[in-house]
Amino acid sequence: MAISVVMPRLSDTMEEGKILRWLKKEGDRVEGGDIIAEVQTDKADIEMEAFGSGILRKILIGAGQSAPVGRQIGVIAEADEDISALLSSVAGSAIQTAMSAQSGASTPLAPAHQMVTSGRVKASPLARRLARAQGIDLAVVKGSGPGGRVIRRDVDAVTSVTTATGRRAPSISPTPMTAERAVARAPSTSPVEFEDRELSPMRRAIAKRVAQSMATVPHFYLTVEVAMEKAAELREAMQVQASDLKVTFTDIIIRAVAMALGRHPAMNVSFMDDRIRVYSQVNIGIAVALEEGLINPVLRDCGRKSLMQIASEAKSLVERARALKLRPEEYTGATFTVSNLGMYEIDEFTAIINPPEAAILAIGRIQNKPVVVNGTVQIAQRMRMTLSCDHRAVDGATGATFLQEVKWLLEHPLHLVL
Repeated sequence: MAISVVMPRLSDTMEEGKILRWLKKEGDRVEGGDIIAEVQTDKADIEMEAFGSGILRKILIGAGQSAPVGRQIGVIAEADEDISALLSSVAGSAIQTAMSAQSGASTPLAPAHQMVTSGRVKASPLARRLARAQGIDLAVVKGSGPGGRVIRRDVDAVTSVTTATGRRAPSISPTPMTAERAVARAPSTSPVEFEDRELSPMRRAIAKRVAQSMATVPHFYLTVEVAMEKAAELREAMQVQASDLKVTFTDIIIRAVAMALGRHPAMNVSFMDDRIRVYSQVNIGIAVALEEGLINPVLRDCGRKSLMQIASEAKSLVERARALKLRPEEYTGATFTVSNLGMYEIDEFTAIINPPEAAILAIGRIQNKPVVVNGTVQIAQRMRMTLSCDHRAVDGATGATFLQEVKWLLEHPLHLVL
């Protein structure tokens, strides 16, 4: 029986997907469970499976094109089956666009200028687009991203050091001149003032969600300063104990947050219009910066995990998040989020809540600063944390009590490993 291939919903916030490439071409045999295409969503690049067997008779959305969730993008059927009814169900304009894009090509997988490389090259969607536009074969580009992934700066580096002949452009030393002569010899044409870049699915989803959050969620903010000397000592001791696993300050903070949420369940909640949902399990999202946006992989059931378990799982999640290889269940279902910008030398910041979560904790850097201890000025390690709360679900005193608990645990970190 003929089967419609539709754009699947691959994340809870996904509204459309972009076909990165088809792994099968028209006329290929397909079995149920085969990977037939790679789809870029607002969260990750995900392999799309076939949910039936037959011949891939028609591709309606080519590589590089987007389609909303539920839109028919192809047809699988036996060679002798009539698929005209399925094709006629697609809007005429969409059919014409897809067929015109595919006409005259030996394969409907991509526009004629797209490169063909052997094997799978790990690259970000932006790097792929830039490489296609400039005719660069990603197979010969050395990636500097996580796991050797090719990212934008790698493609830019190739284009900036090569000429049309593939050789390095010569360096030109201009003749010294006065400022007046320099102005006189300046080109008369004005440089390009700006460049419009299409929003990626991820950037589009982020824009929509943060705008909705700020417009509909009444935020309030609480900030505390934490003494981090003992937490730093704990981290060093754990590095000696487990040299094969790097324990980060983020791991330690997540463990403290998980314990504090277990002791203050009123913070582990969501506002649900006519009720407040209190979660029995602590699922902490970790804000991870990507080249094209932000994603929050989720550490599930943190309240039942040790610090070493959290460190190990967080490392794996972050690596796969940066490679855009998370499964949908690994970036959904968070009940609380931690966002750490300390590695960027940010002192403190306020973060936007990711609904339906009711709070997010923003972490600044650890810095040496003068503080008063027992009436004397000393240099000490301090870190600032800012808690953003949804005032519909959390009151000021509730947030303050929770934040004090996190601060106490970080200042008495042996409780994090007992």
